[in-house]
Amino acid sequence: MENLLSIEHLSKSFTLHNLEKHISAAEDVSLYLKGGEFVGITGKSGSGKSTVLKCIYRTYLPNSGHIWYQSERFGRIDLASASEQVIIELRKHEIGYVSQFLNVMPRTTARELVHNAIVEMGHDQEYAEQETVKMLEHFELDRSLWDSYPATFSGGEKLRLNIARAMVKRPRLLLLDEPTASLDQGSKLKVKQLIEQLMAQGTTMLGIFHDLEFMEDLCNREYRIQQGRFYLAEKQKTNILLN
Repeated sequence: MENLLSIEHLSKSFTLHNLEKHISAAEDVSLYLKGGEFVGITGKSGSGKSTVLKCIYRTYLPNSGHIWYQSERFGRIDLASASEQVIIELRKHEIGYVSQFLNVMPRTTARELVHNAIVEMGHDQEYAEQETVKMLEHFELDRSLWDSYPATFSGGEKLRLNIARAMVKRPRLLLLDEPTASLDQGSKLKVKQLIEQLMAQGTTMLGIFHDLEFMEDLCNREYRIQQGRFYLAEKQKTNILLN
């Protein structure tokens, strides 16, 4: 099966000009995902895990390397050098991102956030409303909050809404940056159910988790990151090698 995503020798560093300091966040990273796979990334806080995901989503521009993505709309493209317009289109229609934090436009309600994400994919208003209700009910977000602004929500409520907004689009590639960080066990189970559902529908996922028990039976492969470098977890080295 052809790779949906192939990262080749990716490096990213940051320069703190006020401190005259250069920080290497990720160095010579190579990994791949085939269609429908769930690949996990583990490692200590600050080891560079989120940097790699943000380079894929193009929140960050990598210093060097390639991020080859097999797009439905554009064919095989390098996300590291694609135009801003192409990246915007991919975010709308193909690539989703879930972080620990909810960044939204002010005066947009929880219902509107999920509803707008579905409409953005080209669905009609009736379908969007039905799916919005299903998703908000699945994550047990209190109905009294549906038409409220997320700024008033607790951390756990914001995270559940953030996950709902990304997953309702059923993207081809979903990037998960600590999606269960502040959730209780019941909410984690809800996330796991949706991940399994998306996997069954063919969504490819790359996720960062501290909760190793959560990801153990989900992942096809696990990469561990140490000092900005990626290593394939020992238990899977028997049949899959790093690029």
